[in-house]
Amino acid sequence: MATKVKNMTAGSPGKLILFFALPLMAGNVCQQLYTVVDTAVVGKGLGVDALAAVGAADWFHWMILGSIQGFAQGFCILMAQKFGAGDIAGLRKVIANAVWLALACAIVITAAGEFAAKPVLVLLGTPDRIMDMSLLYLRILLGGMPIVMAYNLLASVLRAMGDGKTPLYAMVLASCINIVLDLLFVLVFHWGIAGAAIATLLAQAFSSVYCLWFILHIPTLGLSGSDFIDRESRKWFSSDWKLRWELFRLGFPMALQNIIIAIGGMIIQSVVNGFGLTFIAGYTATNKLYGMLEIAAVSYGYAVSTYVGQNAGAGEIRRIHRGVRAALLLAVLTSVVIGVCMLLFGKMVLSIFLSGTEEEVAAAMGTAYRYLSIMSVMLPVLYILHVIRSSLQGMGDTVIPMVSGFAEFLMRTGTALTLPAKIGGDGVFVAEILAWVGADVILIGSYLVRMHRLDREYPQTVKS
Repeated sequence: MATKVKNMTAGSPGKLILFFALPLMAGNVCQQLYTVVDTAVVGKGLGVDALAAVGAADWFHWMILGSIQGFAQGFCILMAQKFGAGDIAGLRKVIANAVWLALACAIVITAAGEFAAKPVLVLLGTPDRIMDMSLLYLRILLGGMPIVMAYNLLASVLRAMGDGKTPLYAMVLASCINIVLDLLFVLVFHWGIAGAAIATLLAQAFSSVYCLWFILHIPTLGLSGSDFIDRESRKWFSSDWKLRWELFRLGFPMALQNIIIAIGGMIIQSVVNGFGLTFIAGYTATNKLYGMLEIAAVSYGYAVSTYVGQNAGAGEIRRIHRGVRAALLLAVLTSVVIGVCMLLFGKMVLSIFLSGTEEEVAAAMGTAYRYLSIMSVMLPVLYILHVIRSSLQGMGDTVIPMVSGFAEFLMRTGTALTLPAKIGGDGVFVAEILAWVGADVILIGSYLVRMHRLDREYPQTVKS
């Protein structure tokens, strides 16, 4: 069974980006679906305390997950550039060295996360009433980070070669497995909050194996059959510390960017924890929908990163211009549609997360819908952020996106630590929007400067 790859250095840029992004969106919908199911099963089946426990652990878990994803995305940049340049031998070598580097990163990140889990929850002011549940949930998820790294790396290999469909199919099947296991472990076996975490990890393990199977059957890579057995064809698998350093140089800023953003989120969480359990539950419910709001943005980001990476490798600078413009138009239009849908149907969706007394549900719903409304109106700002950040990363610039992460951190934390004292909980919600704006200012300016420089270097768009 051969896997289809896609060269994005020829054809309509807008069409290529859209049709590459669509399977990613569907895959991300499935991923968010089982996140939503996790939350709904926990909230409805175990109550407001359990939902608040998941919320209290969210940002720290996201920080660890973000560092894993950052490294995998960074490794993907060099893969896409090698594929776009037609350097298959170089691509093989990049993949082989990325595997070893990813394994080392996963082990270090997992150990650090397990060690820091309880001190971080204490530092965030997690209420004693939910501390044990939050810690148990975190420890199980952190123990499975090597599985998460495996999926992210394997999906990155496929996306770098223009295959957005295989990760989609993996995520669809994994989502179905996760939903079934959620219901089984939590509602039938009564494993509580631990059951939801275990279900998520088992689903991720399946998606990893599924992606690996298809990578082994990409004819271009020659990882199966006699080609792989032959000693001469495997020289590319030897260690190359210079190449590993290059991969680390690309991946580390992206991982650090996500860590910085997550630290800002944890500071926000510490502020949220001071507003009481119903506020925490409402904030958590909307944060789970945050992923749904961001689905298309993340998908366009992956598509733009692959598109720009392949065209940068091929020296097609004018195609980068055209592709980024098309992606911005698609992203803004999509964000408007999603925002309107959330404003119209947001309360109905949020209600699936909340249970308890009538007063508790009403209070949590007021917090959740207020936060959701503010984000929905400002969603185009977030979508522009993803497109521009990913275009810079595709060109091999992971430093400026990291700097934009610092800007998000400063705007988010500075606002959250000062504004709630004046306007209450709304100050926390405004902090998120201002974080997006701060990042956009840096990213847009840097993108314009970089493209102006490339236009001067490649006036005739000569292939390298």
